[in-house]
Amino acid sequence: MSDQTQPTALDLPMVDPLPPETQKYFDICTEKLGFVPNVLKANAFDIDKLNAFTAMYNDLMLADSGLSKLEREMIAVVVSAINRCFYCLVAHGAAVRQLSGDPQLGEMLVMNYRVAPLDARQRAILDFAAKMTTASSEVEEADRQALRDAGFTDRDIWDIANVTGFFNMSNRVASATAMAPNPEYHSQCR
Repeated sequence: MSDQTQPTALDLPMVDPLPPETQKYFDICTEKLGFVPNVLKANAFDIDKLNAFTAMYNDLMLADSGLSKLEREMIAVVVSAINRCFYCLVAHGAAVRQLSGDPQLGEMLVMNYRVAPLDARQRAILDFAAKMTTASSEVEEADRQALRDAGFTDRDIWDIANVTGFFNMSNRVASATAMAPNPEYHSQCR
């Protein structure tokens, strides 16, 4: 999409003016990132939808978990690579580069996570996320047991499944609406 002022191909303008708490959230994004992510702008046509999206995202990606923030971002990238979601590959690829300090890791995960130098824990997470993305009805006890064998608790498995499920949903919405990644993501942490 060439018009970077419109985050998607849909004509759904942001609420204007934004409620004070939403404006504060967007101001924090601008302060921390230098911009407001287009996924937030895209949802800001309906503040209840934006709040639901951000609450789920923040809980899954930022709350306490047995998974590190990097591991959750790695899931986002691998799921997005399988789904070919341009927005999420760009945005979460930048997050992997930032959190890992390794630009090559971000690129490997985007292209084919199996070529990345992953430890057994990371490999188990990403293998599960990939299977859940491509064949969720085929996930069985052996797949969950492989995660347990890699040191994950059942709570961790819940988190892995939920992060994977969230990005499968958001990938589909982003792709269906031609959501454009913010240009700033492309040069971050390279």
